[in-house]
Amino acid sequence: MASQAFTAWPDSIPAARRYVSDALDRVPAELGQTAALLVSELATNAVRHAGGHEFVVEVQVSPDEGRVWVGVTDTDSGLPVLRNPAVTAEHGRGIRLVSTLADRWGARRRRHSPAKTVWFELDYPPAG
Repeated sequence: MASQAFTAWPDSIPAARRYVSDALDRVPAELGQTAALLVSELATNAVRHAGGHEFVVEVQVSPDEGRVWVGVTDTDSGLPVLRNPAVTAEHGRGIRLVSTLADRWGARRRRHSPAKTVWFELDYPPAG
């Protein structure tokens, strides 16, 4: 599994997006674009809630199974909440977007650590 750490600062969000795009250069373009968009949402949450620490983006591609898995790990212990924000709300849509566009998503706490990983999977036609 490929991974890269980023400082939890706003300028790391486009860098995380580029990292995912580059890592997924061999999957269908639309899938790579969706993954990049969703990692932007998760990286934004990590920057907003991780308090200046780092976050790690992991990417796993399983072409034989037709699946991409992307996870964002940060040091904030709070788990994401699927919200229904008001039309005028400035925040609260990121996890809703992940839920809508990903085939599967979830969050898990890291063992023996306050950190957590928020992940999503996208399916595509398997190789072969």
